[in-house]
Amino acid sequence: MRESLPRRTVLAVPGSSDRFIEKSRSLPVDAVFLDLEDAVAPGAKAEARGRIVDALKDPVGWSAPCVTVRVNDWSSPWTVGDLTAVVGAAGDRIDAIVLPKVTGPDQVRALDLVLSQVEREAGWQPGRIALEAQIEEARGLLAVNQIAAASPRLVSLVFGPGDFMASMGMGTLSVGSQPDGYTADAFHHVLMSILVAARAHGVQAIDGPFVGIRDHEGFVASARKSAALGYDGKWVVHPDQIEAGNEIFSPSAAVVERARRIVDAYNQATSGAGGFTGAIEVDHEMVDEAGLKLAQSLLAKA
Repeated sequence: MRESLPRRTVLAVPGSSDRFIEKSRSLPVDAVFLDLEDAVAPGAKAEARGRIVDALKDPVGWSAPCVTVRVNDWSSPWTVGDLTAVVGAAGDRIDAIVLPKVTGPDQVRALDLVLSQVEREAGWQPGRIALEAQIEEARGLLAVNQIAAASPRLVSLVFGPGDFMASMGMGTLSVGSQPDGYTADAFHHVLMSILVAARAHGVQAIDGPFVGIRDHEGFVASARKSAALGYDGKWVVHPDQIEAGNEIFSPSAAVVERARRIVDAYNQATSGAGGFTGAIEVDHEMVDEAGLKLAQSLLAKA
């Protein structure tokens, strides 16, 4: 399993905006992605590449420990150009490349191959830069297990709700919000499918954005749902979403303390001194090997 940096909050930053790039440098997110795709108009793609390279080379850097770049998808005419222009010039400052609209494993493998060539041409060790695959439509969801296994560079699967909602014909215009008139959770199946594939292949699962930047309660509700399922983080599109996102995707002190009690009590009970007991009671609940694994998983996340 490839080690990856935390991604509780991942800030979307338009690559065509110097103002947003500069503002992103000091924000307390785990990761930023400098965007060459949806946030950049077609006529501004080439210029945005140059802006991102200049930003990456700036010695000021980012307070976020993880800096990534989202290139354009393979159905566009810009993917290879994005990689050669940005990675070729500043790849030593990039932790990962985000590939959007992934519909199958071949697209991930193709990006891996091109990225390896760019790294070699620049004199860098191939494989250092990680990959993140964004699942944004039905074909990608059906192939998510194969996508998750497509490259050793892969560190996360990311849900892209906007394009997914459009591809499914969902009845709302607000990306990340539940469709009008639907009382259940319209995203449960897709979120669980991505999560299962991510966990099966040892990569992170990241929820996509909630674009209602003035709807704080809506963002919190959306984030809590995916965090409760086990997601590692969520994209944020506004600074006002950062604090809540970091908190929601961090186990609380009380939960961490209880997990420690469970681990300590179970280890004691199953030792010789504890009589090799296989099931115990902690906080009025039965704990066996399965409960131990759950506590250990939470402590690892914490």
